[in-house]
Amino acid sequence: MTSTAKSSWSRTRHTGAAAVALTAAAALLAGCSSSDDTSDNPLAGEKAKAGTVVVGSNNFAESTLLADIYGEALRAKGVKVTYKHNIGSRETTYGLMKNGTVTVLPEYNGALLAYLDAKATPKTVEETTSALKGKLDPKLTLLQPSSAEDKDSVTVNAATAKKYKLTSESSIGDLKDIAKDLVIGGGPEFQTRHQGLVGLKSVYGVEFKSFKALDAGGPLTQEALKKNTVQAADIFTTDPTITKEKFVVLKDPKNLFGFQNVQPLVYKSGLDQKGVDALNAVSAKLDTATLLDLDAQVQLEKKDPLDVAKAWLKSAGLD
Repeated sequence: MTSTAKSSWSRTRHTGAAAVALTAAAALLAGCSSSDDTSDNPLAGEKAKAGTVVVGSNNFAESTLLADIYGEALRAKGVKVTYKHNIGSRETTYGLMKNGTVTVLPEYNGALLAYLDAKATPKTVEETTSALKGKLDPKLTLLQPSSAEDKDSVTVNAATAKKYKLTSESSIGDLKDIAKDLVIGGGPEFQTRHQGLVGLKSVYGVEFKSFKALDAGGPLTQEALKKNTVQAADIFTTDPTITKEKFVVLKDPKNLFGFQNVQPLVYKSGLDQKGVDALNAVSAKLDTATLLDLDAQVQLEKKDPLDVAKAWLKSAGLD
């Protein structure tokens, strides 16, 4: 996150707040809940029982998948695990973490830092983690971050990528000479914020032909990019539509869109060193390409996230 104006649409993506995309994801999960939730009410405030690790998730598909990955990695090491899926917003999940109701929660370092300190402007992942540790409740800690990120991006459709020879190794800067011929789409805020058109111009020298106001990486933006109404768009980096439509996500080497690394948030006294090591091993293996593939299996192929989690852990030698 390179500016104090950390995009609210990115933060909403990772909080389970009132965004339409998250509501849809929650509805999907309600129809295919994967794990052995311990209560019909995920907001139940009973503290985790001694010897049991409660793995929670926010109410969107990727968070549930990550929770299943964490939980099954812990079970593979003999840890007793229960789940509280689809809890809700960060305001709720952070409170449940502080009081020990939830032991482990998949988090996104940039979004969590923005929640705890909206003025923070770290320049590296390490600075993000350091800043977070200074703001976290003392009963909580963050384990190792993975390289997997779910964040805003400049993504082009397949036709545009082919026309201008853009690949997954291309960067936003490669648009400098061609952006004048392209329309970019995204949430209305993208037009006026640093992590949007303002930063694309000041950081990369990229100016587009025009901007089309759509939604925050949701179905309107996806459809416009698919139909070539826009040739580039702000799409979240682990959105399964990228795989389905063969969109190309451009690299952001100057970190205009900040850091949104997947990182386990832990209630310190509820997880022993064996559990810590298991989750750090997951982070060491999980990257953005892998998370995108796993998300696609759940959201496009309609596979049960628990099955997807177990299969990946086995393939990664973590079962």
